Amino acid sequence: MNIQSAFTHITRAIASLYDTREAANIAHLVMEHITGLSKLDRIVYKDRALEAPQQAQLEKAVKALLEQQPVQYVTGTAWFYGMELMVNPQVLIPRPETEELVEWIVQDVRAGGGAAAIQLLDIGTGSGCIPLALKKELPAADVWGIDVSTGALATARANATQQQLEVRFEEVNVLDEKATGALPVFDIIVSNPPYIKHSEHTVMQQQVLAYEPSLALFVPDDDALLFYRVIAELATRKLSAAGRLYFEINEALGKEVVALLETAGFKNVILKQDIFGKDRMVRAES
Repeated sequence: MNIQSAFTHITRAIASLYDTREAANIAHLVMEHITGLSKLDRIVYKDRALEAPQQAQLEKAVKALLEQQPVQYVTGTAWFYGMELMVNPQVLIPRPETEELVEWIVQDVRAGGGAAAIQLLDIGTGSGCIPLALKKELPAADVWGIDVSTGALATARANATQQQLEVRFEEVNVLDEKATGALPVFDIIVSNPPYIKHSEHTVMQQQVLAYEPSLALFVPDDDALLFYRVIAELATRKLSAAGRLYFEINEALGKEVVALLETAGFKNVILKQDIFGKDRMVRAES
């Protein structure tokens, strides 16, 4: 089987699961992973035969795709803020909306002229995508990431090594007040915490439900703001006097998060939309 026929094999195999364009995009990602060649290079070398190990990779990938595994877990990588990061079912797949949250923080820090001495904490770090992107853009900053999942932290540390970025990752349960009490004071705290209600299962993609970690996704229906409330309380103790708190949020709970933060005593609370016009981010000042 050559490169062109392998691409066709993938698209035909998954045609019943995806529309034509998405199937092609997935096939391109898989073929780049298998061959190490860009889309343009694969056009040039379309008649090159796959080697036996590549053929085995191909069949394994197709099998996984037919099980509706996300392509990022099939290839083991996802792009975020210009970085190719390792991902697996221990961590959420980074989303473009989270890149917008990172960009907002970077712009604010640069506008304030405080990048050199800034101390940043990401809560629920997962793959480490947020703190790694922040460290990449603000290299003089002291950046931390915490998570309760040992598997997620192992992935985050591996990504930091691969990207040659110095971020301190620690196993801390943010719901454990004693554990968070040992954290130092930060100038910025950011979190993309679990915010999907269990009742929202029915409107979610099967790929997400079956393969992405539920620990990082769901909150009880009767306490949808659990993590926002806990992190806001933590921020009242662990943010510097001029510190800022940033959240990614459930699009349906923007007003509720704003009200929670204002009630907790935060100032200048701003609700911001993503590129799709959905309420997605909140910033508050201590």
